[in-house]
Amino acid sequence: MTTPSAWLTVLTTTDSEEKAQELAQGIVEARLAACAQISAPVTSVYRWQNAIETAEEWQVLFKTTSERYDELEAHIQAAHDYETPEIIALPVVRGSAAYLGWVSAETAPIAPL
Repeated sequence: MTTPSAWLTVLTTTDSEEKAQELAQGIVEARLAACAQISAPVTSVYRWQNAIETAEEWQVLFKTTSERYDELEAHIQAAHDYETPEIIALPVVRGSAAYLGWVSAETAPIAPL
């Protein structure tokens, strides 16, 4: 039996740098990810509605914890303008204790006063 990773890298793509920036800013502000990295541009080739499409996209990688994943996915779904946005979570198998501790601290929900 395997134990799920406590940390994840979650990725998505969007069709403009501005949309990627807005998505990254909103998710980090909401503490759903400690960090968002935007890579741009990438060329995506994919099948959509029985046709092969090619598009320039910006990839966004989010560093988060598995306990925040459901909220992060919901946020991406609500904020994204694609009908079926790419949302893929990759487990972090290993990492420095200091970095992973920072990810955990920055994604912890703030308790109400």
